[in-house]
Amino acid sequence: MATLSRIRVHPIKALDPEEPETVRISEVGGLAGDRSYAIVDGNGRYVNGKLTAAVHRLRSSVDLARGVVELRTQEDDPGPGAGDVEPARFELDGDREALEVWLSDYFGVEVAVEAAAGGDLADSRVYSDVVAGATVVSTATLREVASWFPDVDVESVRRRFRANLEVDGVEAFWEDRLVPDGTGPDGSGPRLRIGDVTFQGVKHVNRCVVPTRDPYTGADTEGFRERFVRKREETFPEWADRDAFDHFYALTTLVHPGEADWDGSIAVGNEVELLDG
Repeated sequence: MATLSRIRVHPIKALDPEEPETVRISEVGGLAGDRSYAIVDGNGRYVNGKLTAAVHRLRSSVDLARGVVELRTQEDDPGPGAGDVEPARFELDGDREALEVWLSDYFGVEVAVEAAAGGDLADSRVYSDVVAGATVVSTATLREVASWFPDVDVESVRRRFRANLEVDGVEAFWEDRLVPDGTGPDGSGPRLRIGDVTFQGVKHVNRCVVPTRDPYTGADTEGFRERFVRKREETFPEWADRDAFDHFYALTTLVHPGEADWDGSIAVGNEVELLDG
């Protein structure tokens, strides 16, 4: 039986994940607590892995219930704020100015912290202007990808691709079944039920530079993209629609819940059922 084995939300966009046992659907159709805050520079750009590898060397821990973040830098961080230090603690809303000063010191440029509803600041907004949604991957997919690289383990793959929902009990690349094939009446993909919440496939997720780096240090993994693309093509499932993919540098699938389920919640251990396809 397919089950939801892991939930990961990233309270501050680009920083470390948290793993709640249960998560509700937010008022914009994302996951509550996921990408609810983002660091932006003076030009309004997100301070993320696409902009600077320094985010990989910043450790964060967020108490979602209390709205408190702890931040510290990696011991081998060569940039501003270098050194293994005790966590700095801030209330995400009550200590916003102090938090911004600390982050500005770390990144070496003036930054601000923006807030929004859960999922509203996710990059998945590029793929859907309807709702924020969530990204899905199977545990078998993560294991398969890890097997392509001698020095990359499953947890590293999780952190590189940053999926929200992990499904166990299904085959590698099972999430490709949710990618729309262009034959549906509204262009949407198959439906997926997790617990009592029904999601619909939106699009496969094209990847950026972030997965090519060690998620803890930001160091480049030599040849990562080239090997990934070659192995992804070699292992592409026979039952998946190649024409639905722009290229093979893609992993995880974006899904969004029907608006009727925006007050629902899902939990680790929920049964996962593919309703179409």
